[in-house]
Amino acid sequence: MRALLAAARDAATLCRLVQEDYLSANTKSDGDHSEPVTIADYGSQAIICRALQQHYPHDAVVAEESGQQFSALVSAEQRGQILQLLTQALRQTVTESEVVAWLDFGAGRSAPRTWVIDPIDGTKGFLARRHYAIACGLLSNGRVAEGIVATPGYNDGEGALFYTRAGSTYRAPLAAGEGLRVTVSLRYNPGDIIAAQSFERAHASKSRMARARELAGLGGARLLELDSMEKYALVACGDADLYMRLPREGSRYAHKIWDHVAGVALVQAAGGVVTDLDGSPLDFSQGETLPNPGMIISNGAHHGRVVEAVQRVMAE
Repeated sequence: MRALLAAARDAATLCRLVQEDYLSANTKSDGDHSEPVTIADYGSQAIICRALQQHYPHDAVVAEESGQQFSALVSAEQRGQILQLLTQALRQTVTESEVVAWLDFGAGRSAPRTWVIDPIDGTKGFLARRHYAIACGLLSNGRVAEGIVATPGYNDGEGALFYTRAGSTYRAPLAAGEGLRVTVSLRYNPGDIIAAQSFERAHASKSRMARARELAGLGGARLLELDSMEKYALVACGDADLYMRLPREGSRYAHKIWDHVAGVALVQAAGGVVTDLDGSPLDFSQGETLPNPGMIISNGAHHGRVVEAVQRVMAE
């Protein structure tokens, strides 16, 4: 997967260029395609899909953006900006037709191997210059197989590249270099547990998660709040021990697979546990959305107790 690791690094470079040169807003309107994050979305996905087209020409791809959207919804000025950024990040001249072909590569195809891409996970974190991730995961016959997650905000902006290889998880410098193998932590003492959760309140029920930690005997856990799939990476490398996504009361939000595939791969290869709220596996075989209402990710130490506590909370 060296070509994809290089692509993830190039995508991170492009995203940082967008932040430096184009970022002027603090929020993104879902209907406004003039925001800098949209430019970064298309550019990042184009870079990763280009690598997939070159090295995995027969595989399928599920991703957020499409060539049709790029042509129809992005202004000529913004398309020019994306081409300029891609030319700079890839160190070669890029044409608009190439970008469209890259964005659409593998879309709608049925194949045993499906790559799942989130070009920028953590939109608000990207806009606020906090934490965000560039993610590429692999499903093999509907099961999570591999994952790559670039995290430019990791370790106070130092950045890191997390990836799986031969059943293990590695962390490498984001700029360049080989990775070192990482595993989930061995922390077990409830007083030492570190829990990660979303920075944004709308993404999950913080009150329910606090209640579940209390019922599981982990009420004293230290909290890390941050955006994006980086939370999966923190559990995988031992920087955190627990991460929950519990839905808000009355929520019908459907989780997209591109928000989870790569992160699940990191945690599982690092020796951690990822389940639905009832302790069953997540189901990635149903298309772009997960049928699971939420998820529990941990180093495994208290996973069963957390599942029991979550079931109590969801029933209350």
